[in-house]
Amino acid sequence: MRMAFGLTAALLAASVLPSLAAAQSQPPSQPTYNPYPIAVLQGLDKVTARISTVEAPVDQEVTFGSLRIMARTCRKRPPEETPETAAFLEIHDQKPGEQAQSLFSGWMFASSPALNPLHHPVYDVWVIDCKKAE
Repeated sequence: MRMAFGLTAALLAASVLPSLAAAQSQPPSQPTYNPYPIAVLQGLDKVTARISTVEAPVDQEVTFGSLRIMARTCRKRPPEETPETAAFLEIHDQKPGEQAQSLFSGWMFASSPALNPLHHPVYDVWVIDCKKAE
Protein backbone atom coordinates (compact mmCIF):
# COMPACT_ATOMS: atom_id res chain seq x y z
CA MET A 1 0.00 0.00 0.00
CA ARG A 2 2.78 2.38 0.95
CA MET A 3 4.66 1.59 -2.27
CA ALA A 4 1.53 2.23 -4.37
CA PHE A 5 1.06 5.62 -2.70
CA GLY A 6 4.70 6.53 -3.31
CA LEU A 7 4.47 5.49 -6.95
CA THR A 8 1.25 7.47 -7.43
CA ALA A 9 2.81 10.55 -5.84
CA ALA A 10 5.90 10.24 -8.05
CA LEU A 11 3.81 9.91 -11.21
CA LEU A 12 1.67 12.87 -10.22
CA ALA A 13 4.73 15.02 -9.51
CA ALA A 14 6.32 13.99 -12.81
CA SER A 15 3.21 15.05 -14.74
CA VAL A 16 2.60 18.35 -12.89
CA LEU A 17 6.12 19.76 -12.50
CA PRO A 18 6.94 20.13 -16.22
CA SER A 19 3.70 22.04 -16.84
CA LEU A 20 4.41 24.33 -13.87
CA ALA A 21 7.93 24.98 -15.13
CA ALA A 22 6.62 25.78 -18.62
CA ALA A 23 4.01 28.16 -17.20
CA GLN A 24 6.65 29.97 -15.15
CA SER A 25 9.12 30.27 -18.04
CA GLN A 26 6.65 32.17 -20.25
CA PRO A 27 6.76 35.93 -19.66
CA PRO A 28 3.46 37.52 -18.63
CA SER A 29 1.63 39.13 -21.49
CA GLN A 30 1.99 42.90 -21.67
CA PRO A 31 -1.20 44.96 -21.71
CA THR A 32 -1.95 46.60 -25.03
CA TYR A 33 -2.45 50.33 -25.29
CA ASN A 34 -4.17 51.93 -28.27
CA PRO A 35 -3.03 55.44 -29.31
CA TYR A 36 -5.56 58.27 -29.46
CA PRO A 37 -5.12 61.76 -30.94
CA ILE A 38 -6.53 63.78 -28.01
CA ALA A 39 -5.68 63.74 -24.31
CA VAL A 40 -8.53 64.85 -22.05
CA LEU A 41 -7.16 66.55 -18.94
CA GLN A 42 -8.64 68.23 -15.93
CA GLY A 43 -7.07 71.20 -14.27
CA LEU A 44 -7.70 72.71 -10.86
CA ASP A 45 -7.05 76.38 -10.19
CA LYS A 46 -6.31 76.28 -6.46
CA VAL A 47 -6.95 80.01 -6.04
CA THR A 48 -10.49 80.00 -7.44
CA ALA A 49 -11.22 76.31 -6.68
CA ARG A 50 -12.48 75.86 -10.24
CA ILE A 51 -11.97 72.67 -12.21
CA SER A 52 -11.72 72.90 -15.99
CA THR A 53 -11.62 70.19 -18.63
CA VAL A 54 -8.93 70.72 -21.25
CA GLU A 55 -8.64 68.79 -24.51
CA ALA A 56 -5.03 68.59 -25.66
CA PRO A 57 -4.49 67.31 -29.21
CA VAL A 58 -1.26 65.33 -29.46
CA ASP A 59 1.73 67.55 -30.41
CA GLN A 60 -0.30 70.77 -30.13
CA GLU A 61 0.20 73.20 -27.27
CA VAL A 62 -2.78 74.22 -25.13
CA THR A 63 -2.91 76.64 -22.22
CA PHE A 64 -4.45 76.39 -18.78
CA GLY A 65 -3.89 79.56 -16.78
CA SER A 66 -0.17 80.29 -17.08
CA LEU A 67 0.61 76.67 -17.97
CA ARG A 68 1.52 75.57 -21.49
CA ILE A 69 0.70 71.88 -21.92
CA MET A 70 1.91 69.63 -24.73
CA ALA A 71 0.58 66.06 -24.93
CA ARG A 72 3.15 63.94 -26.77
CA THR A 73 1.05 60.77 -26.76
CA CYS A 74 -2.19 59.50 -25.25
CA ARG A 75 -2.89 55.79 -24.91
CA LYS A 76 -5.76 53.76 -23.55
CA ARG A 77 -6.30 50.05 -22.99
CA PRO A 78 -9.05 48.31 -24.98
CA PRO A 79 -12.43 47.86 -23.23
CA GLU A 80 -11.91 44.13 -22.65
CA GLU A 81 -8.78 44.77 -20.53
CA THR A 82 -8.37 46.43 -17.14
CA PRO A 83 -9.18 50.14 -17.66
CA GLU A 84 -6.18 52.47 -17.86
CA THR A 85 -5.42 55.72 -19.63
CA ALA A 86 -1.93 57.20 -19.82
CA ALA A 87 -0.51 60.32 -21.44
CA PHE A 88 3.02 61.63 -21.81
CA LEU A 89 2.87 65.34 -21.04
CA GLU A 90 5.28 68.26 -21.12
CA ILE A 91 4.15 71.21 -19.00
CA HIS A 92 5.78 74.65 -18.82
CA ASP A 93 4.87 77.69 -16.72
CA GLN A 94 4.82 80.88 -18.82
CA LYS A 95 4.47 83.94 -16.62
CA PRO A 96 4.12 87.32 -18.39
CA GLY A 97 7.49 88.87 -19.23
CA GLU A 98 9.48 85.80 -18.13
CA GLN A 99 11.08 82.80 -19.76
CA ALA A 100 8.99 79.62 -19.79
CA GLN A 101 9.98 77.29 -16.97
CA SER A 102 9.77 73.52 -17.46
CA LEU A 103 7.66 72.01 -14.66
CA PHE A 104 6.86 68.48 -15.77
CA SER A 105 7.84 65.96 -18.41
CA GLY A 106 6.59 62.40 -18.01
CA TRP A 107 3.73 59.93 -17.93
CA MET A 108 0.51 60.58 -16.06
CA PHE A 109 -1.94 57.75 -15.41
CA ALA A 110 -5.68 58.30 -14.96
CA SER A 111 -5.99 55.53 -12.38
CA SER A 112 -3.12 56.88 -10.24
CA PRO A 113 -2.90 60.68 -10.48
CA ALA A 114 -0.68 60.86 -7.39
CA LEU A 115 1.90 58.50 -8.91
CA ASN A 116 3.57 61.21 -11.00
CA PRO A 117 1.88 64.56 -10.26
CA LEU A 118 2.55 68.10 -11.40
CA HIS A 119 3.95 70.17 -8.52
CA HIS A 120 2.73 73.77 -8.83
CA PRO A 121 1.51 76.21 -6.15
CA VAL A 122 -1.53 77.38 -8.15
CA TYR A 123 -2.49 74.58 -10.56
CA ASP A 124 -3.07 70.82 -10.54
CA VAL A 125 -3.38 68.92 -13.83
CA TRP A 126 -4.30 65.26 -14.30
CA VAL A 127 -5.31 62.90 -17.12
CA ILE A 128 -8.88 61.62 -17.26
CA ASP A 129 -9.21 60.09 -20.75
CA CYS A 130 -8.04 59.80 -24.34
CA LYS A 131 -10.44 60.27 -27.20
CA LYS A 132 -10.72 60.23 -30.96
CA ALA A 133 -11.05 63.41 -32.99
CA GLU A 134 -14.65 64.34 -33.74
